[in-house]
Amino acid sequence: GQVLELLRGVQRGSEDRKGSLGHLRRALQNEETQQKFVRLDGSIRTLTGLFTSSLADMQLEAARCLHELSHSSDPTVAEACLPLTSYLLTYLSGHSVEFTELCLYTLGNLVVESEAVRKQLLPQGIIPVLASCIQSPHEAVLEGVGYVLSQLLQAKESPMEIIPLVLDSVLPQHMLRLVCSGLKAGVGAAVEFAWCLHYIICRHKSNAVLLALGAVPALTSLLLDLASEIPQDAPEGLELLVCPVLRCLSNLLAETGCPVQDERLLIALFLILQCFLQQHPFLVQECLWLLNNLTADDPFFCSALLSLDLLPALLQLLPCSQMARVLVLTVLCNVAEKGPSQCQQLLQQPLLPLLLPILTLPDSEAVGQCLELLHLLFLHCPEAAADFTRQGGHQALEQHQSSPELQERAQALLDMARQPPGAPSSCHATLPALS
Repeated sequence: GQVLELLRGVQRGSEDRKGSLGHLRRALQNEETQQKFVRLDGSIRTLTGLFTSSLADMQLEAARCLHELSHSSDPTVAEACLPLTSYLLTYLSGHSVEFTELCLYTLGNLVVESEAVRKQLLPQGIIPVLASCIQSPHEAVLEGVGYVLSQLLQAKESPMEIIPLVLDSVLPQHMLRLVCSGLKAGVGAAVEFAWCLHYIICRHKSNAVLLALGAVPALTSLLLDLASEIPQDAPEGLELLVCPVLRCLSNLLAETGCPVQDERLLIALFLILQCFLQQHPFLVQECLWLLNNLTADDPFFCSALLSLDLLPALLQLLPCSQMARVLVLTVLCNVAEKGPSQCQQLLQQPLLPLLLPILTLPDSEAVGQCLELLHLLFLHCPEAAADFTRQGGHQALEQHQSSPELQERAQALLDMARQPPGAPSSCHATLPALS
C-alpha cells in the first residue's frame, strides 16, 4: 500500500525525489511503517544508493530517513540496516556537522538494539573512528560521540570485547579532558563522557589506565571547581554532570584507597549537598557514597569531618531517605571506629537522641547500622551506655531481641549498658564499607 508507493516515489528518480524522501522520512516515524519498509524488496538498497549519492541534499535527506529507522525498537529493523554500517562509519569524517551528527546518532541507536550490529562495527573499526571524532571542535559532534560510546560501553559483551579496545585507544585521555572542561565548554558532552568513564570504571577489573592518566586528581579538582561555581541557581543540567563524576571518584577510591588528602574535597561535597538537596535529592546518596569511601579506611577524612565542624550538616541528612539514613550511619561508624576521642566528639553532638527513633523503624538495614554505631560508642566511651539507658534506650533495644538477624547485637548492647563504667566489654567485627 502506502509504504510501497513511498518507496516507488523515491526509486522513480522523478525531479521531486527530495520531496518523496521527505514524505518517506515522516512516514518512518511510525513503528509499523518501519517494519513494513525494511521487508520491502530493495528498500534498504535504494536508501543506501541515495545515502551514498554525490548530491549533498539528497544524501542528507536519506540520512534523516535512516535516522528515523534506527529509532525502531525492533531488532529486525536494526539488522536490516547492517549493509549501511560501513558507510555510516566512513561518513563520520563527513563534510557537514549536521550530517556527521545524524550518522553518529543513527549508529548509537543501532548499537542499542542489535548485538549483530555491534559485532559488525568492531572489526569495521568503530573505536578508531570514534577516537578521531572525539577530537572534533564541534560540541554537537562530541555529544554524538559520547552517545555512541556510552551505548557501546553498556552492551553486555562490553567488559570483554569493547572496554579493552577503548582503553588501548586515545579515547580515555580525551574523555577525561572533556569531562573536566565541562564547566567551560559544553555540559552536554561532558555529561555523556562522564557516564562513559563510569561504565568503564564499574565494569572493568583494574583501572590502571585511568589512574595513570591522573583521573583521581582531575576529577577531584573538577568537583572543587563545580562546588565553587555553583551559584544559588545552578546552570541547567549541572546535576547531570555531578552525579557520574561522584560515582567515578567513589569507585576509583574504593579500588585504590585514598590518594587524595585534601579537606577541600569534604567542603565541596557538603556545598554540593546543600545546593542540590531540594531539587535533586537523588544526589544526596551519591555524595554520601563518596563520603563513605573517603572515610572508610582513612583517618585523615574522619578527622577533617570533625575539625571542619561538618557533623551537624551530616546529621541533618538522616531523614532524607532510607538509603541516606544507612549511609550517614555508616559514615558515623567509620568515624567512631577511629577511637575514644572521635567518639567523644560525636557524642558532643546530641547524637543519642537522634539514634533512639531509628531503632524503632521497620528498616533492618538502618537498625543494624545503628546498633553497630552504638556498639562502637559504648566500647570507646562506656559512659555513653549509661546515658543511653537513661534516655530510654534499653526499651528500644529490647524490642529487637526477637529479631533473628538483630537479637545477638541488641543483647550484646544491653549487656554493655548494664555493666558499670570501666568494666571490660566484648568487641565484634564491624561491617564492611559499602563499595
